[in-house]
Amino acid sequence: MGDVMSAQDILANLFTTLYNNEMRNKGECLIIPASKLAEEVLRVAQKYGYIGEFEFIDDGRAGKLRAQLLGRIHKCGVIKPRFPVRGDEYYYWERKYLPAYGVGILIVTTDLGVMSHMEARKRSLGGRLLGYVY
Repeated sequence: MGDVMSAQDILANLFTTLYNNEMRNKGECLIIPASKLAEEVLRVAQKYGYIGEFEFIDDGRAGKLRAQLLGRIHKCGVIKPRFPVRGDEYYYWERKYLPAYGVGILIVTTDLGVMSHMEARKRSLGGRLLGYVY
């Protein structure tokens, strides 16, 4: 695989790291390597109360992200492939990836940045699915 990871692998690693550390009741975790996309995904998870503060740590390479865990993640994961979704199709994907209506969030990348499916639906934005958290 080498030193270069694709963005998809970085996201898969991010969700796996969050989930594994959450299951071990850790107070924080280190996500390696960091990326702008990973930061955006963490920002959405933070906005909805799934994680606490997070910070970028410069290690002279790609960097790391340290995230505070709050014990609120029951399951999270990357969605592969990154399915394209229209603004009126989120209900289908909610049923596929979330345990119940109104529980959890789908994380979507749109023309206006990374956001939750609820925010994208409110703005009638389509995009591509990145992952889910509940």
